[in-house]
Amino acid sequence: MARDTGNGIPLYGIRRDGLRVVTGGQSGVDRAALDAALDGGVPCGGRCPAGRWAEDGPISARYPLVETPEADPEFRTWRNVVDGDGTLIIIHGGTDPGTRITIAAVRDFGSTYFALDLLKMDNATAVAKVAAWIAQENIRILNIAGPRESNAPGIYARAFAFLTKLYAALT
Repeated sequence: MARDTGNGIPLYGIRRDGLRVVTGGQSGVDRAALDAALDGGVPCGGRCPAGRWAEDGPISARYPLVETPEADPEFRTWRNVVDGDGTLIIIHGGTDPGTRITIAAVRDFGSTYFALDLLKMDNATAVAKVAAWIAQENIRILNIAGPRESNAPGIYARAFAFLTKLYAALT
């Protein structure tokens, strides 16, 4: 059961150190998930393609990711879905091919997921809904996915702002 923290953000009883974020490291939502986690002290990691491939060049060693043996990003998408207890899919009006692969993976694997369109919900409402879903599903390893920056310009900034608030609320 949620209780208010006094600043309008509900507290859901999930300790931040009880949550781990995994993602693939691609530009856009993946990178926002990692940067917000590192800034907020939330344990993070995940799988990335061999060679640490991303559209903007090799993924920095700053990000604690493990390379898959395959260079195909689809393989790391599946690994992160399987490694997570649930997947948060963040979009900004629409999906891209990589996000559609994630949706197919969670459905095929039978994993729980929450699709969040940042154009349809303000951050405070989104934080409350996602935090309640995480608590209800008892998610401890949260896979976060969504479009890469080139397919949804501005998605990094929107996802980073949202995830920073989400991680802060999950204390």
